[in-house]
Amino acid sequence: MASVRDLTDPAAVLAELIRCPSVTPAEGGALSALGRMLNELGFDVMRPVFSDKDTPDVENLFAARGAGPHLCFAGHTDVVPVGDESEWSLPPFSAEIRDGELYGRGAVDMKGGIAAFVAALARRRTRGERSDGRVSLLITGDEEGPAINGTIKLLDWIAARGERLDACLVGEPTNPETLGDMVKIGRRGSLSAHVTVTGRQGHVAYPHLADNPLRTITAIAEALQAKPFDKGTEAFPPTNLEITSIDTGNDATNVIPGRARLSFNVRFCDLWTPDSLKAELLARVETARNGSKYRAGKEPAEVSFAWRGRPSEAFLTRSEDLISALSGAVAAVTGKAPRLSTTGGTSDARFIKDFCPVVEFGLVGQTMHMIDEHVALADLEALTEIYDRFISRWFAANPASRV
Repeated sequence: MASVRDLTDPAAVLAELIRCPSVTPAEGGALSALGRMLNELGFDVMRPVFSDKDTPDVENLFAARGAGPHLCFAGHTDVVPVGDESEWSLPPFSAEIRDGELYGRGAVDMKGGIAAFVAALARRRTRGERSDGRVSLLITGDEEGPAINGTIKLLDWIAARGERLDACLVGEPTNPETLGDMVKIGRRGSLSAHVTVTGRQGHVAYPHLADNPLRTITAIAEALQAKPFDKGTEAFPPTNLEITSIDTGNDATNVIPGRARLSFNVRFCDLWTPDSLKAELLARVETARNGSKYRAGKEPAEVSFAWRGRPSEAFLTRSEDLISALSGAVAAVTGKAPRLSTTGGTSDARFIKDFCPVVEFGLVGQTMHMIDEHVALADLEALTEIYDRFISRWFAANPASRV
């Protein structure tokens, strides 16, 4: 496949990336296409593949050029499934343009951000401008999946090769309404768990011969949510716990289930660590288990906890050079001072923050993961200009003598 004819055109770059059906964990040709583009721009491109038990192998990309202060752009080419393709107005991997909008899965989340950064680099090369440092792209195919064989391993891999990142921009969609609304300078922590209560199955007409676990699981659900965790902090909103499922796997109306499972997720501020939050959650569950009004005269129910996945810590970026360079570029292009925020979900920035200061800025996220995901061509062009200016501003603030 030939590469894009004009790499300075973000719409052309994005169209080629969208036409690669890279639904997690499939590479779909997206990293190969991106690698060809970056080769044309003078980057050394590497394609490590990582593996782990019970997870699919994942292809990744690291491309770099130059020497000196090291600015990294991070993102992902994998996308979520398209859902019912018949509901799309245009084929989800056709990258067609209609009324000034480019349609396709990944247009916003987040092939559009990658395309804008590539186009910004191409324009700088066309103008003969140097970055006066090292620029790299750290791109995974595992962000929308389990996030095991992607960014976290790619970071360790480049560190083992002697790479040191001085700052990173993640191109995730960050703007809620219009381009320029918001820069992410941190993220809340995330912690998930299953709670299982084991009872005794039986006939609903003979409850004295059974032990209904739903009585305890509902008491636990109430205890987990009854008391606010905190009021938030200056940089973070209050911690919130959301129960996502209560299930027995029982469809029969005349059977008392033998087991019930509750699932929840907590998004927490910087007043908590994963360990301190786990202790609080376990205490709430234990209180409900021992004090349930439904078990008067009975032994406490059998309860087990299973933490799900790797918890994410809350973090806040405090690099004034990095934040100012990005905020200034956004304001110069959009005329708006972006709000500095830590709201929203998690991203691969949670891994990158252990290696260097990290901020996030990308497109408007209103159609991400939706049927008919699309991006305005005007926003794509403006984001390219923002990234172009950001690169200049960051290297101006970080000359080689300071890094």
